[in-house]
Formats: sequence, C-alpha cells, structure tokens
Amino acid sequence: MSALARQHGAVNLGQGFPDEDGPAELIEAAVRALTKGPNQYAPVQGVPELRQAIARTNKRFYGIDIDWESETLVTAGATEALAAAFLAFLRPGDEAVLIAPCYDSYAPIVESAGAVARYAHLTPPDWRLQRAALLSAITPRTRLIAMNTPHNPTGRVLTMDELKIIADVAIEHDLIVVCDEVYEHLVFDKRPHIPLMGLAGMRERCVRIGSAGKTFSMTGWRIGYVSGPESLITGVMKAHQFIAYTCPPHLQLAVAEGLAMADDYFERFVAGMARKRDRIVEGLKGVGMEVLPCEGTYFATIDIHSVGRDDDDAFCRELTQKAGVAAIPVSAFYSSGDKMAARRYARFCFCKKPEVLDEAMARLKAYFG
Repeated sequence: MSALARQHGAVNLGQGFPDEDGPAELIEAAVRALTKGPNQYAPVQGVPELRQAIARTNKRFYGIDIDWESETLVTAGATEALAAAFLAFLRPGDEAVLIAPCYDSYAPIVESAGAVARYAHLTPPDWRLQRAALLSAITPRTRLIAMNTPHNPTGRVLTMDELKIIADVAIEHDLIVVCDEVYEHLVFDKRPHIPLMGLAGMRERCVRIGSAGKTFSMTGWRIGYVSGPESLITGVMKAHQFIAYTCPPHLQLAVAEGLAMADDYFERFVAGMARKRDRIVEGLKGVGMEVLPCEGTYFATIDIHSVGRDDDDAFCRELTQKAGVAAIPVSAFYSSGDKMAARRYARFCFCKKPEVLDEAMARLKAYFG
C-alpha cells in the first residue's frame, strides 16, 4: 500500500510510523554518546544503563520487580524481539496460538521455526476476546500464546476480564505467553495499561516486549526490549545473539535517558496522540464513515459498509488510486485463506502532522462528495 501511495501521490495513512521525530533530548543524548564512544559491540544482552532503565520502568509504571541483570534483554526493535521469542520457544511440530487479526510478522516467524500457527479470532465490531475462541485453538501441541495489547490493528485495549481469560488458559495448559505491549504508553481516556505479567501465576510464564520506537516516536532506531523470568529471557537471548547479536550502543544509551523522563513527557505524548485521534475520527465521521472506538495505539478503524463498500482490499486500493489517501485493509492482518477474516474494515494511521490529517480528510470529502 505504501508503494501504491507513492505511485499515486496519495497521503499515506497506511503504514504505521510517525512523520515527526520524538524528543530532541534523546537525539542529543545519542549524539553525545556517539561522539564520546566507544562505538564497538555492546553486550549481547544490551548496555547496563538501558537494562537498568527497563527494570526501573517496569517497577515505576506497573509495580513489577525485574532483576536487570538476568531478566532484561535489548533487541533490534520489537519485531526482532518477537522473532527471538518464537525461535527460542518453538520447535518443529509445536503450535502457537495467535489472536487474529494480528501483526503480520507473527505467523511467518512461527512458521520459520517449524511450528504451526493456530488462531483465536476476535469478533467484530467490538473485537472482544472470548474464552471459547481461545480454547478452540488449543491442542496438545500448543506451546505458547502470543497476545497484543493495546491491539494492532483494532485499537482495542484488552480488559482485565480478557487478560484473565488468557492467564487462566495459559496456566491450565502450561503455556508460555509472548506479550506484545509496544503501544503500552499509547492508551487513551485514562484507561490503564495492564501487563499480563502482573496477574497471579503469570510472572514466570510471560515475556513482555516494549518498543522505544513506539514510545518515543523513533521507529528508525530499532530499539526494543524484553522483560521476563531468567529462564525465558536466557532462551530469547540465545536466539537474539544469532539474529541481531547486538544493537547500537549510542541509541541504547539515549533510550535509557528517555525511559527516565518525568511523567509529564508520557502525559504529553498520550494527550498529543489523543488529539490526533479525535481529529481523524471527526474527519472520517464528517465523510460519512462509521468509526469504531479507538482505545489505544495510533490506528483508527472504519466499517466500509458505511460508505457502501464490502471488500476492504478493493476499497483501500480505490481510496489510494482515486481519492489520494492510503489506508490498510484489516483483512491483511489475517492468514491467507482464513475464512473467518473480517473483510469490511479499513485501518487509518493518525500519528501524522495535523496538516497531513487535514489534507487527507479534505481529499476524502472531495471524493465522497
């Protein structure tokens, strides 16, 4: 869709990345560290300063005690953290339960480990997780569950009841849970972000993945991090060392400073993104589109039936080619041939400058009359 957007000069609200860099203080910190050096391999697990900051952040925001020396790992972005976790925990013949729709890297990595992806489906339009749906995907070969909250692409934030469903099933079937929490600091309307790791019985069976790219709007830095029990982190680290090996030390040191920023940074970050959410929601509704609730992330989802369409892939291509605005079909977040895939929804990314969002809305209004 991004290639199609470039071809047609469309405003790209498809691919999920900000069009503005994050805090200048982090860039300055990275420059200082780059200039000071050394610019050699960092430790495989990550520089101590960042790993200590990861442990402090777990305690500060969620009350979770993490030993920085044995229970943290720095990775080349959250996607590499996912890859290292799946490769660490899965063997040929194992099965991993993915909650669909889901980030499109999950299934290919699971399959590259020789394992099989099975799916528990969220049912639109509320996208709630049901215990029966999760249990239907569990078999004697199931090794792990991968969960994501706040959820891409739907913008849902899983409730405590939904998290308890995952925890109960994981404990009952003795499963590991890979927790993709990259949007942990993008939760709106005073909702809490609740790490699954904090629930009873889950401390020793969860790995929690975060992303500096998402938290500080520095997606090009490719700095992710993993927290969890030593037994699981050791496995992820052994996979990580043969994927990325290590990450740039100057960027790690800058992220460490970022994680130590005062609460007002995180409050401003959420408030600013919430304003952009409200701006695009108002604009889409003004075009006549039905917008689903967005509780977190930086994605807004519409029901394309509201504008007389019923095929999200065709709709997004039409929008890009004829209206000059790119979006992503939600059906792209399902496995190929999934008969339960939702095909009447499109996702718009709103972490863009206000004038970019306004231009996109103006184009949609002109197209839809």
